[in-house]
Amino acid sequence: MVWPAATVLASLLGLCLVWSLAAGLWPSRAFPPPLEVWRVLLKEAGSGDLGFHLAMTLSRVAAAYVVAMSIGSVIGVLLGTHRRADSFFNPWLVLFLNLPALVVIVLAYIWFGLTEAAAVGAVAINKIPNVVVTMREGARALDPRFAEMATVYRLGPIDYLRHILMPQLQPYFAAASRSGIALIWKIVLVVELLGRSSGVGFQIYLYFQIFDVAAILAYTLAFVAIMLLIELLLVQPLERYTTRWRRGSA
Repeated sequence: MVWPAATVLASLLGLCLVWSLAAGLWPSRAFPPPLEVWRVLLKEAGSGDLGFHLAMTLSRVAAAYVVAMSIGSVIGVLLGTHRRADSFFNPWLVLFLNLPALVVIVLAYIWFGLTEAAAVGAVAINKIPNVVVTMREGARALDPRFAEMATVYRLGPIDYLRHILMPQLQPYFAAASRSGIALIWKIVLVVELLGRSSGVGFQIYLYFQIFDVAAILAYTLAFVAIMLLIELLLVQPLERYTTRWRRGSA
């Protein structure tokens, strides 16, 4: 674990060095050096604004993630296990997959107002089709022999879900989950930019109005850092735990 951490640290330091050199060769307000961005970040953190807006964005990301993964997983499994339903609803799925996120966000604000529910709902609707596609493929790949075994041993719905369905679908759920987090937080920023008065997206829009690139980068990098921590400290350990049976360590 030491060597990968050291490699990541060295890579980030190298990126900062290249950034500093580039900013020195092209001094401009539109391309501030890392130290200036760091000073702005500390200033915003000290005032409490950074923490507040990061928390608002994270709460929207979490809410949209739970809604999208819950609804998308159920629909995906149902379509993957029912061929007729899949054939009927596949055109709907293709339509929503190709519907621009901006259109969904604008329509949600027009129909339901500039509310928190509209913001979270718009983000979830943009992600649900992707979850459906991934989980549908997982349901199609289910081994029928395990279903036959469950019938022979008369497993109840809870036991079937826990011991038969979830272990087989876990890799697909993990893939949908990981891509979902990456997509959702980007759409959340657009939602905040268009119709919210708080959050990282709102702050980026605010500083864009006064052409403060250092503040834009400070908020962006702060949120990216949090998402990386979530990936390293939550998503990857959880994925290793849920797939431990595949490595024979259960």
